[in-house]
Amino acid sequence: MAFTRYHNIVGSSAVTTELISSGSKAKNIKSIMITNTHGTNAATVSLFLQSNPTDAAPSTFNILSTVSIPEDTSLLLDNESLLAFDNSVFGLYVTVGSTDTLDVLIN
Repeated sequence: MAFTRYHNIVGSSAVTTELISSGSKAKNIKSIMITNTHGTNAATVSLFLQSNPTDAAPSTFNILSTVSIPEDTSLLLDNESLLAFDNSVFGLYVTVGSTDTLDVLIN
C-alpha cells in the first residue's frame, strides 16, 4: 500500500491526521515541509510516530511537540536520520489546532 505525499490539513475537520499509516511501505523519507497557509494566525503543530492507535497502549514518539509556526511560514525537516522509522510498526501523525490550516509535503 502506497502513502500519500501531499496533505491539506484543516484543524476544524480533523485535529489529528494520519500522514503515513503503519505498514504502508514508506521508506527513505528525505524531508517533510509543513506550511502554515493561514494568513493571520500562527499554527500549533505536533508531529509524532505512533504504533497502531487502536492498541490498548500505543507507543508514541514526538518529533515536534506543540511547535508554533508563524502565519504564511514553512518549517522544513530535512534530517534523514531523524525521519527514518520502522514503518511496519509505526505510522506518522500530525496534530494541529482547531483553527489551523496547513499543507504537509513529504519527500
